[in-house]
Amino acid sequence: MNKFEFHNPVKLIFGKDQLQKLPRELASYGKKVLVVYGGGSIKHNGLYDEVMTILKDNAMEVYELSGVEPNPRVSTARKGAAICKEHGIEVILAVGGGSVIDCTKLIAVAAKYEGDPWDFVTKKASPKDGLPFGTILTLAATGSEMNRGSVITNEETQEKYGWGSPFSSPKFSILDPTYTLSVPKDHTVYGIVDMMSHVFEQYFNNANNTPVQDELCEGVLRAVIEAGPKLVENLDDYDLRETILFAGTWGLNGFLQMGYNGDWASHDIEHAVSAVYDIPHAGGLAILFPHWMRHNVKVNPARFAQLAVNVFGVKPDGKTEEEIAFEGIDNLRKFWTSIGAPETLRDYNIDDSKLDIMAEKATVNGSLGNFAKLDKEDVLAILKASL
Repeated sequence: MNKFEFHNPVKLIFGKDQLQKLPRELASYGKKVLVVYGGGSIKHNGLYDEVMTILKDNAMEVYELSGVEPNPRVSTARKGAAICKEHGIEVILAVGGGSVIDCTKLIAVAAKYEGDPWDFVTKKASPKDGLPFGTILTLAATGSEMNRGSVITNEETQEKYGWGSPFSSPKFSILDPTYTLSVPKDHTVYGIVDMMSHVFEQYFNNANNTPVQDELCEGVLRAVIEAGPKLVENLDDYDLRETILFAGTWGLNGFLQMGYNGDWASHDIEHAVSAVYDIPHAGGLAILFPHWMRHNVKVNPARFAQLAVNVFGVKPDGKTEEEIAFEGIDNLRKFWTSIGAPETLRDYNIDDSKLDIMAEKATVNGSLGNFAKLDKEDVLAILKASL
C-alpha cells in the first residue's frame, strides 16, 4: 500500500432515539441556527416537527432554508450563505440526505467568505474558515455525513464538480434508521447503487499489498448485496434499514481508502451527464459503472476477477481471468437491474445528441481516473455503450 495520513473528525451518533442528543451537540456552538432541508419529506415523516420542538425547547433562534435540490445548486448555497451573514448564524443543521448535506458544506464555508461560493467548487479559492454544522441523516446513500466531500451543480453553466475542505466536515452526524423508513423504493434503490459505487471507486486502485482494505470493501459489498433486495421488498424493516444506513456511511468515510487513491472517473463522467440532463446521480452511476468496468478490464483483469469471485459468486474453474471478470460485471448489471435500477441512458430519454458535450465537460481538466486514465475518446466510448 502507499504511505498515508488519516484523520476523520466527524462524531458519529448512530441508532434509535439518538435525536435526543441534538441539544448536547449544539450547545457549544451558539443559539442562532440555520436549518437546511430539501423538498419537504421531513415534514411528512414528522422529523421536521421533532427537530423544531427540540430547538425551541432549548431556546435556539431558528432560521430555515428549504428546497435544496437533488443535485444541489450553487444558487441555493448562495441563498444559505446570505442568510448566515444577514442573521449572524452560529451553527448550521442539515436535515436530509446527501444533497442537503453537500449544500450545507458549501454554505458553511461561503458564510465566512466575501466572494462567490463557486470559487471553492472550481478551486479558484480555498476556504480559510467555516461555520460549524451538524447533520441528521434521512437517506442511506452518499456517505456525506462522515466526510468533507461535496458535489455542487452550477445550473447556469451546466457544470457539476466535487470539492472538499478541512472546513467542510460535519462536527457531528446523527443517524437513526427510523428516519429512513419512509424513504420510497426508487430512492432506496438509488442509495444502494450509490454506496456500492463508492466502494467500487476505491476498490479499483493501483496500490499493492492491500488485503485488509480489499476484505473491508468486499465485506461491505456482500452485506449490501445480501440486505439490499430484501429491503427493496420490505421497506419498513428496521434491521435492514440499519444495515444499509451503516453501509452507506462506511462506503465513503475514508476508512476503506487508507493506503491508496481510488479511481473516481465514473463519478466524473456521471457528473457531466447530470449537469446537462439533471438526472438522479445514482441512476447515472447504475448505467455508467458497468460500462466503465467493461472498458477497463484489460487494465488489470486479475482485479476484476477477484471482485467477481469474492463478491459476485463467480466460479473460476476453467475460465480465464477476463472471462471471470466479464461474468462478474454481468452479475453486477443483473443485480442492479433486479432491484429496479436503470440500465441505459435512454431510460432517462438521453440520446446521442449531446454525448460530445458531456465528454468535453467530463475531461475539461484533462484525463480522468487513477486506476485507468481516460481521455475524451474513452469517455465517448463509455457514453455510447451506455445508450
